[in-house]
Amino acid sequence: MIKKCILLALVGAISVSCVTTKVHKELENKYAKLKRDNRSLEDAYDALQKSTDASKLAAKQLNEEYDKVRAQRDELQSKYDATSATYENLKNSYDALEKNSSAAITANSKKNRELLAQLEEKEKTLAEERNRLDQLQRDVEARSKRVDELEGLIAAKDAKMQGLKTAISKALRNFEGKGLTVEERNGKVYISMENKLLFSSGSWAVGTQGEQAVKQLASVLAENTDIAVLIEGHTDNVPYTGNGQLQSNWDLSTKRATAIVTLLLKNTQIDAQNLTAAGRGEYAPIASNDTAEGKAKNRRIEVILTPKLDEITKLLNDI
Repeated sequence: MIKKCILLALVGAISVSCVTTKVHKELENKYAKLKRDNRSLEDAYDALQKSTDASKLAAKQLNEEYDKVRAQRDELQSKYDATSATYENLKNSYDALEKNSSAAITANSKKNRELLAQLEEKEKTLAEERNRLDQLQRDVEARSKRVDELEGLIAAKDAKMQGLKTAISKALRNFEGKGLTVEERNGKVYISMENKLLFSSGSWAVGTQGEQAVKQLASVLAENTDIAVLIEGHTDNVPYTGNGQLQSNWDLSTKRATAIVTLLLKNTQIDAQNLTAAGRGEYAPIASNDTAEGKAKNRRIEVILTPKLDEITKLLNDI
């Protein structure tokens, strides 16, 4: 563009007037210089154009790079926003979970303490019950032992009374069939002697045959000092009409029982504390008083031998 302007100016100058050679020379020099300047300007322009094109390319590349980076930034921002939202959701969920967990842990802890307290109470109750059962077992064993001892004592007493009955039967064998009987009932030995063996009618004096029977009975009792001896006098129902020393059958039965005690005590090995005399009168008959035979059976002395039960009573009290 500049070159064309310069040529037009020169043509215009030449056409206006004729110039001299010198002027022409100067003009040529100027023209040459102008051509050089124009070339320089064109080179500069080309260089500038190239620089501009390079700048445009660089700018385009920068723009493309910028767009790419911006797109990456936008993508990262989107990912960040999503991640941030996810984080917030997780944080909220965690906070809620932590809150719920704390409440649940507290509730569970309270429930566990309550269950533990209940368990400890049940263990305490169980221990007490176990101790009670152990004590009960010991009591049962001790009681069972005492029962065994009691049964042993009773068996021993029964055996002793059986042996005593046998010994008395043997000692009084000569009087059997003469109104004397010996039997064992309920752990006791009953010796029954009718009055015809011992006394005359209305009397409490023991005859010779009766004294002999009582003496032999005393010899057996003297060897059994742990036996309680009860002597009972009995009459029939006929009212007493004898002398004035007696008032009734009560008196007669009592005196007859006392007379037997007196005879027994002639044996010094018999302990008087083991003897008891009792009058029963007509009030404990063993047969009917409507016949002579029945009245004869009712007029009697009964000697009742009972084992002393102190040890048995003590064991019974302990059971």
